[in-house]
Amino acid sequence: MPHPQVDAVAADARSRMDEAVAQLCQYLRVPAISCLPEHAADVRKLCDIVRDDLEAAGFDRSRVLDAPGALPLVAAEWLHAGPDKPTVLIYGHLDLQPVEIENWHTPPHEPVIKGERLYARGAADDMGGWVSHLVALTSWMKITGSLPCNVKLIIEGEEEIGSPCLEQFMDLYPAAFDADAMVLTDCENPSTEVPGLTVSLRGLIEIEVTCQALHADGHSGLWGGVVPDPCIALCQLIARLVDDDGRLKVGRREIPESALEMAHKVPISADVIADGSHMIDGVRPLPLRDVPAPIWMWRQPAMTVLSTTLPAPGKEKNAVRKAASAKLSVRLAPDQTAVEMFAALKAALTVDPPGGVKVTVDQVHDFGEGWLYEPKGPAFPAADRAYQKAWGHPLARIGVGGSIPFVALFGRRFGDLPLILNGVMDPKTTAHGPNESMHLGVFEKAIVANVYLLDELAALGTELVRKAD
Repeated sequence: MPHPQVDAVAADARSRMDEAVAQLCQYLRVPAISCLPEHAADVRKLCDIVRDDLEAAGFDRSRVLDAPGALPLVAAEWLHAGPDKPTVLIYGHLDLQPVEIENWHTPPHEPVIKGERLYARGAADDMGGWVSHLVALTSWMKITGSLPCNVKLIIEGEEEIGSPCLEQFMDLYPAAFDADAMVLTDCENPSTEVPGLTVSLRGLIEIEVTCQALHADGHSGLWGGVVPDPCIALCQLIARLVDDDGRLKVGRREIPESALEMAHKVPISADVIADGSHMIDGVRPLPLRDVPAPIWMWRQPAMTVLSTTLPAPGKEKNAVRKAASAKLSVRLAPDQTAVEMFAALKAALTVDPPGGVKVTVDQVHDFGEGWLYEPKGPAFPAADRAYQKAWGHPLARIGVGGSIPFVALFGRRFGDLPLILNGVMDPKTTAHGPNESMHLGVFEKAIVANVYLLDELAALGTELVRKAD
């Protein structure tokens, strides 16, 4: 049964949008860039600010946690709803990606509102995500003096560098993560009108391909046309991996009908792709070949050329180079392992090499596991009901084409729990790129959805509470 004051809480949350944006902007002005050592103090500074704000909002044991070699994170909890109510953990991160200042139209660490969007580094990834929960929680406290269920908060400081120490925090502070359901807020929505529930992520590996033919560079006038050119062979090998459209053809997956049906419902048109990816005039997305765009984006592997040793401008000489190499980034299908994909790529690259050049293939990095999740149990219809009230639309089951290491980690450690992945990003957010922004209408709907989500999960009561072993 809904809480008798839930609509009043939602109304209060809507009425405090100006206050919510101001609080968000306060956080966005701190350049908490986790990959730059000179900004480690900013990460800690922001952790201290958030800890104090959570304490002021009524949370117990609001604290900054440390681990050896790690940037800090913030943990807080409110556990007064009683044992018959579930404990919901809400995760977000406060660290930021670096910026290339020359490509920004506005100061990246000074939030600016233009039209319906708030521009700043971290606006949607992920400050707006977890702040949308904080605003909802604050309205619950203001209107009712309590929360409808038990709540724990984890706000991480290392997500943008791959969460290298998050599992260490889980081991050191297990009580901070113990919950009956988890809401992980660092994900996307397929549009500003349709909310998304992320159920899959692609993994990521990097490989290096090297072609060698000579012991030393050879004069092209003497030997060109009779000896194999490693630079040309490298280009031929890379082309071997893709189809005529330029898509990776190695390691493609069979897609189940259920996933195809889901993908057809997601509103990702050619215009959305062109606009969101900032295509130049006259360039259009790759042809779909009767496959929905979300399948290519979320469920099939993909490849990008990261770098090559091909001769650079200013380094020209009339010579057949002795060797050439390229680093390739390969996105893995959600259910694909790095071992499986590396073996398939190596086989494709080393069989019958062009011109008989010597080809070596090495795996350079394994950055993240894929993640494929089937949302089961009462928490997900509850989430749909909450989003229907706030957005006028239930959560669309979507994927993310990128790799988010913390999600795979939560999936491995807590995969038996309901994992509700939401967020405030949309196709125009430009996360990790210049001019990152958040749609203010999405922010408001996310806040209201979070109000109703807590109420819906609380109403499940002991149906959601895990039984003690």
